[in-house]
Amino acid sequence: MTRIGFLGVGHLAQEIIAGLLRSGLPASELILSSRGYGPELAARHGIDLATDNLELVAVADIVLLATRPCDAVAAVTGLGWRSGQILVSACAGVQLNALRAAAAPAQVARIMPLTASSLGASPTTVYPDLPALRPLLERLGSVIPLSHEAEFETATVSAAIYGWAQMLIGLGRDWSVAHGMQPDAARRLAAETFVAAGRMIAERPETGEALLQSLVTPGGITECGLKVLAAEGVEAGWNRACDAVLAKLTDGAPVDRDA
Repeated sequence: MTRIGFLGVGHLAQEIIAGLLRSGLPASELILSSRGYGPELAARHGIDLATDNLELVAVADIVLLATRPCDAVAAVTGLGWRSGQILVSACAGVQLNALRAAAAPAQVARIMPLTASSLGASPTTVYPDLPALRPLLERLGSVIPLSHEAEFETATVSAAIYGWAQMLIGLGRDWSVAHGMQPDAARRLAAETFVAAGRMIAERPETGEALLQSLVTPGGITECGLKVLAAEGVEAGWNRACDAVLAKLTDGAPVDRDA
């Protein structure tokens, strides 16, 4: 049996734990740190609760780190890591070199799951792509392996885009309600429209540009709205927002592409 330890049990970890249990992973294979939601989740699901982080690392084969990024390195330092163990970090912007130095001789990987992990619907990025992690990550949704750490940082911007997409869905819902739709129907329509658009791009062989062009009938409603969005500078604003998040993740510093 592989034991999975959670060092840091905040909101994201709570959703990951829900997804693992939903997938059929036995609660007996998990162990939680005693802070955050740890005691509550342990009591609710019958999961073991570590007395401290030293015990958690001593008994776990894979440790998922989900603390605040500013606390990550300190949280894993001096815990008696051993060879053959894996530390997998979900802390945005915390680079591998710092984690490897703190958790040697354990292997270290970075992931960026979304809260949709609880539904088994998270596209989870990972670097490096350790084979021993795949069975665990696949319980949360699709797995997207990346080729170097700089690519991982770029991909992590999608964790912010995930929130922006929810904001856009909310705007669509609110506009529809203001124009006469019932709230439940408006919410479902707005959300499932985004799901449908995402599935078309993910599952069809055509490029996203080709799929969009197939919708843009001259003089039609899609073209009408796109012209307004272009005039409002939506694309430029979107790119600036993505650039700002990437800069925050990297603190303006270059990332080692060979890491």
